[in-house]
Order: sequence, then structure tokens, then C-alpha cells
Amino acid sequence: MKNIGIAIRSLFKRGQHNVMKIISLGIGLTIGLVLIAKVHFENTYDNFYPDGDRIYRVYEKFFMNGEVGDHGQTPAGVIPLLKQETPEIEAATRYTYFRGNSPFTMSDNKHRLKATFILADSCLFDVLPRPMLIGDPKQVLSQPMYVLVSDEIAERIGGNVMGKRFEIDDAPGQALTIGGVFKKLPDNTEQSYDIIVSLSSISKFMWDGTHMLTGNDRYQSYVKVSPGTTEAQLEAGMRQMIDKHFPVNDLKKAGVELTFTFHKLLNVHMEDDMAKRMALILSFIAFVLIFTAVMNYILIVISSIVNRTKEMAVRKCYGASGKDIQGMALSEVGTHVTVALVLVVLLILGFQGIIKELIGTGVRSLFLSTGMWAICLTVIVVLISTGIATGWFLGRIPVAAVFRSIREARRLWKLGLLFFQFTAISFLASLLLVVGKQYDHMVNDHPGYNPENLAYVYIGAVDSTGRAKLIEETQRLPEVDAITTCYNLPFWGASGNNVYLPGDDRELFNIADLYDVGNDYLNVLEIPIVEGQYFTENTTSSQEILVSRNFIEYMKPFADWKDGAVGKTVQITGHDTKSESMPLFTIRGVFEDFRLGSIAGEDPRAKIMFYTKGAAQHMVIRYHSLSSEALRKTQDLMGQLIPDKELNVISFKSEMLEGYTSSRKFRDSVMIGGIVTLLIVFIGLIGYTNDEVNRRRKEMAIRKINGATVKDILHIFLKDIITMALPAILLGCGIAFYISQKWQEQFSEKIQLSWYLFVGGGVLVLTVILAVSGYNVFRTTHDNPVNNLKSE
Repeated sequence: MKNIGIAIRSLFKRGQHNVMKIISLGIGLTIGLVLIAKVHFENTYDNFYPDGDRIYRVYEKFFMNGEVGDHGQTPAGVIPLLKQETPEIEAATRYTYFRGNSPFTMSDNKHRLKATFILADSCLFDVLPRPMLIGDPKQVLSQPMYVLVSDEIAERIGGNVMGKRFEIDDAPGQALTIGGVFKKLPDNTEQSYDIIVSLSSISKFMWDGTHMLTGNDRYQSYVKVSPGTTEAQLEAGMRQMIDKHFPVNDLKKAGVELTFTFHKLLNVHMEDDMAKRMALILSFIAFVLIFTAVMNYILIVISSIVNRTKEMAVRKCYGASGKDIQGMALSEVGTHVTVALVLVVLLILGFQGIIKELIGTGVRSLFLSTGMWAICLTVIVVLISTGIATGWFLGRIPVAAVFRSIREARRLWKLGLLFFQFTAISFLASLLLVVGKQYDHMVNDHPGYNPENLAYVYIGAVDSTGRAKLIEETQRLPEVDAITTCYNLPFWGASGNNVYLPGDDRELFNIADLYDVGNDYLNVLEIPIVEGQYFTENTTSSQEILVSRNFIEYMKPFADWKDGAVGKTVQITGHDTKSESMPLFTIRGVFEDFRLGSIAGEDPRAKIMFYTKGAAQHMVIRYHSLSSEALRKTQDLMGQLIPDKELNVISFKSEMLEGYTSSRKFRDSVMIGGIVTLLIVFIGLIGYTNDEVNRRRKEMAIRKINGATVKDILHIFLKDIITMALPAILLGCGIAFYISQKWQEQFSEKIQLSWYLFVGGGVLVLTVILAVSGYNVFRTTHDNPVNNLKSE
């Protein structure tokens, strides 16, 4: 306690630079601990479920014509049969998303809210339970048109919500009744929903495919197994289910082999390559930041030893042992780390909005969880390593320092510590240049259609008469050039269907089905037709389709279409009519390939379009010149024409940027980390040069008297820094090159990692180093040498 008291009283003691130590340590710890908390948060997905180690997510895996497909969804009919054939399964459930952030209107007061909806069976909470505030989940989810709502939605609705009814805006006339309230899901989960609709209600909203064993694989399926169950036992039950219930012979004729795999719920999130890659990169950046802050602290300690030599020597004269000095150093460092942690808390609270934007979750979720142990462990490591290093340096001061002036340079130690700091800032500067250039490439790349001057409106909640009225009136706006409609928007993904040739039982390949498009769709999006022509427009029932250029490439192993694809017939699953299963469709034209999704998540499959005379669920508007005023006028018109629905006009460009949000956040995180590291390096570099200048003032004075110029003195001081900085910069740039390669693996299109990006980062860092060091030295070269020699 005595040592701690002395450390507190010495916080502002001149010559020890404690404020500088605390600020640099606090800033470095702030960003580093936030990133560590984020990484730990990513590694704790779905760990809040009871018996989480006994819960598995079921994936569908198929082999078709040499291709392997493995994704985390299944047909709805699989799970009940899997449970039936596998005695080790205690409970099984499946659910499907069917409305994301969709508006709904309360029946009693017409209050409109938004929520994400899923359709789930009655066993959902047997496998993935949530605390219930009111209601019996099994009973509620067994009744058609009943729902469970989260406590957050219940609070927004207000009052006692039990028994209240509402309608989803794009499903008018289908009233849903609230039968219970559950505690909302935390942020660290693969699931995301606000309202659970009973699966038995599905036929009121969409086609009911809950009986299907193949196709319609849109369901997330989970099983909870008995203690001690192995994956081999699950696989045995799965094989028995397939042999007993699946049309195995028909699948073989189609060239398809189907199976299912089991993935532990606690591992699902980090099995994703992108999540795993980002966790490793963020961990490394966090290490770089904290390590730089610790190295800078030790550097300042070494630089200030010259002011503490007599203090340490006197302590030794009075009997202080190495253990005593080490204890004093740990108390001193502990005090500094404690004050730095107070600074960390203040910075986190002050910038929690920015942290939430960058990290994707709130500070409370990030820190007030099991992640605190990772934070505490990091702080303990920092405290012990810094304390031991400080004690070691202080303990080496000789007793003779009390009798005579001893000025130990420890120049190699200082340069070594600066080496690590220069490596860190070079790494972050080069990585920032790469990330910034990749992000710029993604947001400005041409996706194969022209998003400039395009906007869209979701009109799925409007009836056919209202849609026609909207299109007619919007077309009259002078700012509007053309209008079309479509089912799917190109920057989103698409569901899949399979392709057959007439008279051939084989499933050929899976395509991205864009479903319906309206008149002039390709012209409005400026997608060229490379063969054939557009649909025959204004026909009530069309058996024509358009296919992408790569559709022909996919077809080459199965059909000889040397004379072109136009006029050829194919069959597409998922487009059955009441009178015909898998009708024939004639290829009317071939359009140029365009990007479906984003560079960060591109769908490479061949694409296909069908024609609709009526208006599909998205209205696409091309403006002569897209401006905020044009969007406002269109938005006002929507409100006037359809006042009881929430219709939003959204530009294509803004929606496309949303697809690169994670890349933008990563760029901003690297930038903030770089700025913080640069600030820490500034502090360390200024401290080092000031210390060297003070230590060598008399040498500089003698050199000036003997004719040395300012240039000569600058050369003497900067030579050591440059000699050490160059290899540090090369090492930092090399690490940045490796990390950049790993980061780019997630993108379908990558910028070239050109040498000039890394040379540019290195030159930028070297320029800053020389500028800061040179300025500090330059100031002292104008001192009167006589003043520096007076003490001699």
C-alpha cells in the first residue's frame, strides 16, 4: 500500500512523463480491448442456449454432375422423419424466414411497426429455448394464425399485448393473434427474428412445402440429442431415413446423390471462412495496438531513467533489494494501468456510438458478457509484462549513481522498442491503403448493369390495381425516364431451381431464378441482349424465358447448341402449373452476364428470367438525373397515392453500398487503429529524440564550435533512426501483404496487390518519422553552444 501511495503522489512528478505514459497506454488499450471483445463476441455465438453442446444444425449436401453443394438449409419434411428414425434425437425443429424488417399494422389502433418474421413449428423452443414472459410457446405455435412476439416488439406495441391482432402489410386480410411474449434474442446469435408465426399458418402466406423431402430447401433445421450421442449415430439415423423415405432411385436417375451433415451449433458461426478470417485479422490488429502501447510505455520508462538514477541508488543504499524495487515498479505500473483503464472506460462511453457502428453491436453486449474474462486476462498480461520490464530496468541502476552523475544511454534498447512501433505503423498504413483501394474498387465497379439514376420501391403490399396506378402516375413525373418491375433485385441473392432437358431425367444444374420481370426490364437496367430478343410483351401467359450468357456454358456438357440457344426448350423446377408439372419453356433471348449480389458475396450461377404482364413486387425507376429532390417528389407521390402503406423510394447505389458495410467497417477500424498507433509512435519518437538531444547536448555544442553545420548534426542523429526504421518498415509492409492476401480471399473480384501500395505506405511512414525526429533535433541546433557547456 505504501508503494501505491507513492505511485499516486508521483503521477505528476516532473521528469517521469507519467501523463504521457498513461495517455498512450489508455488510447492503445481502448482500441485493442474493443477488438479483443469483438473477437471473443464472435467466438461466443449461440452459447446462451441451455445444453448448447448437444444442439446441431442440419445441412443439406448434394452431389450433382461432379459438383458438390453444401448449405445450411434443408427441405421442411426432413426433420420430422430424421427424428422418427433417430432415437438419439430428443427434439427437432425447423423454421423459415418469410418477412424481413416488414411493416405490420395493429388491428385496434392502426399503429404501424416493423419486424422480422419467421414461420416455425411447435418444437422450436424445445431445441432453441428463450425465456417466456407470458404464454405457452408449444401451445401457441401449434395453433394456426397465432404468433409469439419478442418483449421488444411487445413494448413498442404497448399495453397488454395478449390476444391483440395485426396484419402484415403485404398479406392483407390475414390477421395474426399474439399468444405469448419471449425475451428477445441477444446479438451473438445466428438466428434473427422478432415475431414467430406458427408453421401451420404457412398456406395463408405462401405455398405450403412442409411435406417436401427434396427441393424447397429454405428451412433452418436443428436437432437436440441425448447426452453422449456421437455424430456417427446421427449419420446412421440419417442414412436410414434416406433409404426408407427418399426417392433414391429417382435421384440416381437424375444424377443426384443427397445426404445431410450435422454441425454443432456452437461451432456454426466460426465455421464460416469469412468470420474465421476476420477474427484472426482483428486479433492480430488488437495485438499490434496493445503491443505498441506497451512498448511505448517501456520506451518512456527507459528515456526517463536518467531522471531517476539517484532515487534508485538511494533506495539501494538504504537496503532496498531487487525484490523491493520490482514491487515498487509493479505498484507504479498498476497505478498507471488503473488510471489508463479509467481513461479507457471514458473513451468507450464517449465514443460508444462509433464503436457500435464499427463493431456491429452495443457496448453492453460487447463487454458485459462472458467476454469480460478475455478483457481482464489481457489487462493482467499487460500489467505483469510492463511491471516486470520496468522493474528490471530500474533495478539495474548502480549504487554508484548516488555519488556521481551517471547517464546511461540504453540506445539499443530504445531503438529496439522503436523498431516494433515502426513495424506496427508500417503494417497498418500499408494495410489501410490496400483496404481503401479494394473498397473503392467494389463501390465503383460496374456490375454489368447501370445503377446510376436508378431507384426502387417495394410494392408487394399493394394490390394489382394500386400497382398499376403507382406506375402510371410515377411515369408522369418529369424527372422520370422509364419504369419497369421485377420480382428480384440484382444486388440481392436469388433462390435456386434446377434445369432439365425434355425427355431427360437428369437434373443438369442449379440456376439463380430471378422469376418475373416486366416490360423493358433489360433496357431500364441497361443490360445488353447478346442473342435473340426481349420477351413478347403484354402477353397474359408467356412460356418464354431469357437466360444469361453463362447459362449456355453450363449447358455445354449436356446439349450441343452450336446453332445458338434461342428457340431451344428446357424445363425449370418450381414453375409448375395446376395443369402441368414442369412445363416446357422456350428460350427467347440471351442477356449478358451481370453480377448477382455483391463482390463480397457474388452468386456465380447462371441466371434466368420469366415475363409478367402485371406489375411484380419491385418497381424500378430510372431518372433522367437522380437527385434528392427527385427522390423526395417520388416519395411524396407514393404517400398521396397509397396513404395506408409504407412505400420507400431507395436508390440502387445506396442499397449496393449496404452490401459492402462490413468492408467499410473494417476499413474504418484499420484507419482508427492506424491513427492511434501513429499517435503512440509520435509520443515514443518525440520522447526518444528529446532524450537523445538532452543526453548529447554537450556533444552537439562541441561539434558546432568545431564547425559542424545543422545538416551534419541532423545526419548524425537521423542515421541511427533510418538504419533501424528501414528494416522495420520492410517487415511491416511484408506482414501487411500477407494479411491483405488473406482478407481478399472473401471477394470474387480483387485489386492487384501492386508493389506501389506497400512502397507508398512505407514511404509515408518514413517521411513522418524523419519529419518528427528532424524537427525535434533541428530546434536544438539553434541553441547557443556556450549555454550547453557551462556546467563543464
